[in-house]
Amino acid sequence: MAKRKIYITLLTVIVIVGLLVLLPSRRETGSGTYQHNEGTIFGTLYHAKYLYDKDIKAEIEAALQQVDASLSMFNPQSTISRINRGETDKTDEMLSEVLQLSFAINTATDGAFDPTVAPLVNAWGFGFKSGQLPDSAQVDSLRALVGLSGIHLRENKLTKDNPLSILDFSAIAKGYGVDRAAQVLRDHRIRNFMVEIGGEVVTEGFNEKGEPWRIGINKPDDDSTSTNTELQDIIAISGKAIATSGNYRNYYIRGGRKIAHTINPRTGYPAQQDILSSTVLAPSCAEADAFATAFMVLGMEQSKQVLERQPQLQAYFIYSDEQGAYRTWCTDGFSNLIIKN
Repeated sequence: MAKRKIYITLLTVIVIVGLLVLLPSRRETGSGTYQHNEGTIFGTLYHAKYLYDKDIKAEIEAALQQVDASLSMFNPQSTISRINRGETDKTDEMLSEVLQLSFAINTATDGAFDPTVAPLVNAWGFGFKSGQLPDSAQVDSLRALVGLSGIHLRENKLTKDNPLSILDFSAIAKGYGVDRAAQVLRDHRIRNFMVEIGGEVVTEGFNEKGEPWRIGINKPDDDSTSTNTELQDIIAISGKAIATSGNYRNYYIRGGRKIAHTINPRTGYPAQQDILSSTVLAPSCAEADAFATAFMVLGMEQSKQVLERQPQLQAYFIYSDEQGAYRTWCTDGFSNLIIKN
């Protein structure tokens, strides 16, 4: 009888421990209520939801403003703007961190991600919205300014092989801003939150329902105003960073042609690939942001090769097949996150 009681007691303990391991999401959500913050940054909207006993919107926005002061091409006094004008060669901590990450992703994508592509982006009518298409001679001359191998960082000083080269971190800065805002929340030991800037997202813990955060992936369409959006899929994630890049809304028309906003730094021309939308899960939102852009340049087959070499990434592509129909492809890890209807 005594042994039987011991077995029952042990079994009860095991069951209780198992439940605590499996169900912390609904029990250990922390104190306070879910705060909802929103505002404008980087020319778009940000949203933050987090479980805490007070509102820390001011701290979140202060972190975002620091990123703007370092990396924004549209802030004339930002560190990168002053470097591009040749007024200084000194970087700050944020710019140095993003540049080091850019070097790594540039190598990982065989040059498809390259922040020095800015002169070509501007010439094709984006960045500064010039709207004037370059001819082949102009493309060739601008390509001489492009190449991250010509940028060097030593002891917080940035030097360029060609002084006319320009750095534009638009394809990584928004994701980096999300990471910085998320770090503010983590510094407060907030365990349940979601931060989003223009579709780039970092999640941790669970939402108000005690469930993983639900993130929608838009169907590609030609509505450049984004007023009519329909979801292709919905995923449930926690402790993940996600970013999406797509050409289907970012284009202009010249001579009856759609000119995509993603420029291939290796050719100097807009990327005309089969991928219409690239969504990436990564350890940081800066990485997700940059790789999502690179995959738009690389196309399906080359992107799959990069993913094989980067096991920390998961990806979801919406692409056009040979008949022009929309198709989807994703990694196994991403597939497991999709909520089945």
